[in-house]
Parts: sequence; C-alpha cells; structure tokens
Amino acid sequence: MCTGMFAPRGVRLDGGDQMAENFPLSESERVFEDLVRVAHADGPIEALELADRYAHVLGLVRITAHLVDLQQRVLVPLLSGPELDVDTTLAGEAYRFEAMRLVEGENGLELWLPLMGGADRMGVLHVVTESLDRPTLHRCRTLAALLSLIINSQRVHNDGYLRRVRKHNVDLRTEMLRAFLPQRSVGTGQGVSTAVLEPAYAVGGDAFDHSITRDVLHATILDAMGHDLASGLTAAVAMAGVRDARRSGAGLTQLTGNVGNALSEWLPERFCTGVFSTLDLAGGVFSWVNCGHPAPLLIRRQELIGGALDRTAEPPLGLGLEENHNYTLHQLQLEPGDQILLYTDGVVEARGPDGEMFGLERFVEFIIRATAGDERAPETLRRLIQDIRGYQEGHFTDDATIMLIQWRPDTRFHGGGSGTPET
Repeated sequence: MCTGMFAPRGVRLDGGDQMAENFPLSESERVFEDLVRVAHADGPIEALELADRYAHVLGLVRITAHLVDLQQRVLVPLLSGPELDVDTTLAGEAYRFEAMRLVEGENGLELWLPLMGGADRMGVLHVVTESLDRPTLHRCRTLAALLSLIINSQRVHNDGYLRRVRKHNVDLRTEMLRAFLPQRSVGTGQGVSTAVLEPAYAVGGDAFDHSITRDVLHATILDAMGHDLASGLTAAVAMAGVRDARRSGAGLTQLTGNVGNALSEWLPERFCTGVFSTLDLAGGVFSWVNCGHPAPLLIRRQELIGGALDRTAEPPLGLGLEENHNYTLHQLQLEPGDQILLYTDGVVEARGPDGEMFGLERFVEFIIRATAGDERAPETLRRLIQDIRGYQEGHFTDDATIMLIQWRPDTRFHGGGSGTPET
C-alpha cells in the first residue's frame, strides 16, 4: 500500500486492480490489506471472520478473539467458543500481565496475545499454529496489533461489541453515563491513568474522565448527588463541561468554574463533588482543584504520605456559588514512581456483612502490596474493585470509583498488543 506517498500522474491509489498489477502483494500482505478493507466496510466481527478464514495463508490453523466483559471477570468470545475466566486461565494470564502466553495444545501450539487499545486492555487473541518460527510469530503479533486497532476504532459505537461485553442489561441512567465514560486506561511512556467503577450495571452518579494532550495528562473524578436518573444527568453535564473547557484550552480553575456554571444553569437543584487535575508528564508537577471531594492520596516508595495532598476544599459544584468565585489551584512536585489515588466515598465506606467499613487503611494497603509486587496499575484496580465487591457480598449500596495515576518517566510504557513481556 502507498499511504503517505505522492502518486505519479495517472496512477490510482484506490486499491484497484491497476495498483495490484503494478505492485504485486504476497499472500500474507493481501490478507492484511483485505482485513483493513473489510474493517472499514463492515466491522471488527467481519474482520475477525475473514482473518480466521485466511489463517492458512498466514501459516496458522485458527484465529479467534475474546473480549473482556464490563467487570473484567471473564473473556467473552467475539465469534464462538466458551467464556474464559480472567483469574484462572492462560488466556486470563495473558490479559492480566499484558504479555504473550504459549502452550502446547491438542491441535498444535496455542498463543494468547493481548489486545490493547493504547494503554487499555480489551481482551486477547487466540492463535493456533502447527509450528512457530520467527516469521510466524511476527505475523501473529502484527495480526494482534491490527485487530486491536480495528476493535478499538469501533468499540464505543458498535452495538455488536457492546452486547458481547455486557453480561446484563443496564438501566437508563447507566446507559447515559456509560456513553460519556472514556476507556478504562490512558497512558504514554511517562505516565498512566487507570480507573474502575462499580456497580457496573447500575451506576448512580459517579463518573471519571481522563485524557492526554501532548505531554499533559488530564484526570477528573466526580460524585453527583443522589442515585437516580437526575444524578446520572448531573454527572453527564459535569463531564461535558470538563471536556468542553479542556478542549477550548481552559486552565483548571477556569474549567472548574465552567462546570459549576453549567450545573447551576441547567440543573439548579443538583450538585456534585469532584477533583479536577493535570499531571505534567515531562516535569512531574501534579496540579488539582478539589470541590468538596475526598482529598487525593499520595503513595511514594510504597508508603502513604499522610496529608500530602490535604488542602482546604472548595464548595461542591452546582450550589450557585460560582459567580466571581476564585478557585484555588494546588500543585505538588512528584518524584518518579509516585502514585496519586482519587476515589469516591463509596470505596472506603463499603460495608461488610458485620457492618464494618472497608476503610482507608485497607484500601491503601491493597495498592501498596500490589506496587511492591510490580503489578501493573490496571490489574491492581481490577483486583481491588473485585475485593471491594466481595467484601460487600456483591451488593453495592453506593457507587465506588477509583482512579490511579502513576508518573514513571524513567520507564518505558508497555502495551499495544505486541505480546512482548515486560523488561
């Protein structure tokens, strides 16, 4: 293919027969070209069906994909096959560690490769092959990367994808909020932000947002008043206000005021708390504005630095106090490896059968132990939210949202579906 090149006069670059005659492709190159064409015309499911039909051309026996469900508990087949448990299977191991796994099966060698949407884990690709040499492994990794791009490009608006990753129906407020939520993880070579939210199928008013603009990571966590449709609408309006201000180039204090003005104007009977923050990925300066929300937590060298981010909080947003209010911007210079924890009160106030709260100490200790084991941040939060779910015997009385931000300028970000182990 000739993308990114100027075409000589009279030469078509529309994928037609003339181009194929002038620039003949190998069989494997033709497969990848066809996959891209089908993905544009149809979607990820059709692309995977085509890849499986063309498996023999790539020197493979079979190609299938599994996508992780909404709660990251099982891997669901995109086409056909059994569901696979994330915690107990080899496929789940490839997902948890974001690394290729290889085993000898009944029909040949079986490879499990992670499917990544940037820093976000989407599922795994299963490849069966009779033998494995370097060119075959290269084709498998390239196929995983290509299918990751195809799935990631359509997963937000493709109902076929959404129906597979949801194990239950969601209510109206959850459908509205989930339409606004970003992917679980975003990251670069210098830092990552990852988040989880429960109850996955009945969200009340919690929400999170994160994005990267050049070398700045933007992260927001919100907790809207109530647990009804209006609370979901409050969080949705707040998130829209955040994005509108951010994409217009507003700073954190102006962004915060814009969110408050939007809530006061459109939902005057409602309010929400939140933390609005940025991380300078190049220099490590963490900046934030806190509006009536639990203070962020700083973990440094596997230890909670008590009170490091405690500051006098601004009032919650939407109370009509925004006009002429000067929001205070706080800043802290991070050290390489530092972690920032943002959370809603449903995390620490989760109660067990005996009425005892999950508590801040238990919450932080979980993160510290995982960090000591060099566990990736997305996997830490996946396990933590499951631990909180189990602590309450699966019954959430309040939303529980956790966001973990890591600044790691001295390490290379690992991901992207290549299947290479961490070094």
